[in-house]
Amino acid sequence: MCGIAGIVSSGPFKGLITPERIKNMTDSIRHRGPDGEGMYLEETDTTGVGLGHRRLAIIDPTERSVQPMHYLDKYVVIHNGEIYNFKEIRLALEQKGYRFRSMGDAEVIAAAWHEFGPECVHRFEGMFAFALWDRQRQMLFCARDRFGEKPFFFHYDEQTGMLRFASEMKALWADGVEKKTRPQMFLHFLTLGMTQHPDMHELTFYQDIFRLSPAHTLTYTPQEHRLEISRYWDIDKETIIDIGEDEALRHFRNMFEASVNSRMHSDVKEGLAISGGIDSTAIAAAYVRNNRSGQTCHSFSAVFPGFEKDESSYIREVNEAFGLQANIVTPNAEGLLEKMHLMAFHQEEPFGSAGVFAQFDVHAMAVRQGIKVLFDGQGADETLSGYLKYTHWYLQELIAAKQFSRAEQEAGALKDNGFLAEWGWRNKAAAFMPGFTSAMLERKARRLHEGNHDIDQKFMEAYSGAGFIQKPVVEKLNDILYADTCTGGLETLLRYADRNAMAHGLELRLPFLQHDLVSFVFSLPASFRIRKGVTKWILRECYQTSIPENILRRKGKIGFEPPQADWMQDERVKGDIRKGQQKLVDAGMLNPAVLSRVIKPSSAYAPDNRDWRYWVVSQFL
Repeated sequence: MCGIAGIVSSGPFKGLITPERIKNMTDSIRHRGPDGEGMYLEETDTTGVGLGHRRLAIIDPTERSVQPMHYLDKYVVIHNGEIYNFKEIRLALEQKGYRFRSMGDAEVIAAAWHEFGPECVHRFEGMFAFALWDRQRQMLFCARDRFGEKPFFFHYDEQTGMLRFASEMKALWADGVEKKTRPQMFLHFLTLGMTQHPDMHELTFYQDIFRLSPAHTLTYTPQEHRLEISRYWDIDKETIIDIGEDEALRHFRNMFEASVNSRMHSDVKEGLAISGGIDSTAIAAAYVRNNRSGQTCHSFSAVFPGFEKDESSYIREVNEAFGLQANIVTPNAEGLLEKMHLMAFHQEEPFGSAGVFAQFDVHAMAVRQGIKVLFDGQGADETLSGYLKYTHWYLQELIAAKQFSRAEQEAGALKDNGFLAEWGWRNKAAAFMPGFTSAMLERKARRLHEGNHDIDQKFMEAYSGAGFIQKPVVEKLNDILYADTCTGGLETLLRYADRNAMAHGLELRLPFLQHDLVSFVFSLPASFRIRKGVTKWILRECYQTSIPENILRRKGKIGFEPPQADWMQDERVKGDIRKGQQKLVDAGMLNPAVLSRVIKPSSAYAPDNRDWRYWVVSQFL
């Protein structure tokens, strides 16, 4: 993990891109790379380039891997993340005659560009956001990983031909890009908790600052003022393979174990985030099996004593089963109040629940214990159908296929196991009217949006619309999983995780997001994900003899959920929420009447989480 920043501009500009400007940008994201810094400047008669890097040394922490990395005196690259298969790519390139002076992955990116050009990204497995300056072509090539684990933001001035980019927006602000909010984004977060536009994923909460979407590349030729963005990868959600159960289980387990193993290569101390659920437990099982260091592995968890959704007993059982050295943190209301503004500083955009704070504390504790790499189970719920909302979509797929008896059997088993909240005739009817269902859900969301009378009417009228309220047409389980994995919620969760980790100089590794594994899961019939009354069936089946029975057979779904409602009843927290509401009233976002309304505490994932959202937005004004 690292932080990158840069400026590329067409002339005339002599002396415009200075070391001071690049350093201001990289200093603002020093937390992403506390182990070192570097920069590269180049001026020609027509082009100016400045590249900056903050280093978090994970692989090859020697001076050989300092960035910006130069290669063949033709390319300069700055890179944030890890290419997990860089050794295999390097070996293949060496067989073609390439030579390397470092033992890291940044140099391999440059060599792969030399050999394959833009197609090089198809060979990279990992989490990455990099920028490569091609000195011969006078062209900048940037890419972001397939799921958006690593961030990339940019600002482009068409009139001057200046492109600025960075791992975090604060680096752009440090170089003078105006921090001007995008009111439409804030409005729809206040009413519906939306963190992304459903179609225009490049939009941020700030005007004129855009994100490079996951699985996309950006190419900029400054002399021609030509900026091009294109998608290089996507999930095929339509093609379902014909595969036997035993073969599917064997293939899934082999791919998952290989994913964990490929992420175990680093030159620093590693740890495991343990929640007590099946995802992190499966990672622990695979990690311990492949751990050849002989050292005791440390685990890191958040617990909430007295809270009905506290998972302490499950966490304890996982630690004992795998001989992990437990490290426990207990987030509380006082800590939330103390760190709220700091989290907003690092997140840069609003966050939907206090779960972000709990994760922030876990990451801080890991770094205090000397950990630089932490394994986490992000991505499993979206790809393996972990959330409760997916079970009714699966049942509707069965109904649409006229498998009525099977649907009723599965519905009964899912209810018994706590994986199905509601199931009635409306759901069954919706199975045959996916377009109508989508429109109905849109109308429901629009009513919630427009029916929030806390919002100032002028603010509502000025910034509603713009295509923010859309619902995907779901004809099968893969449709909603694809929407959440590639166009919705997952990228937001990855943003939370990246900023929380990098706030402390910590690298997260997510084995469930190995792209071939994800593609394989999407190619399976839906019954491999939901079956016999449980979600994530294929994962449970693969690890039924490897993980504790209590974890394997847990009923219902508990996300990484803290006692947010309890914390919101703390008098100090309520006082700060009220101050936040006053800020929003002063800004013309909320009606003054909200100040006389009783603050409504809400659980972390409650649909009507409005007072939490008001408090969060106030941190950004």
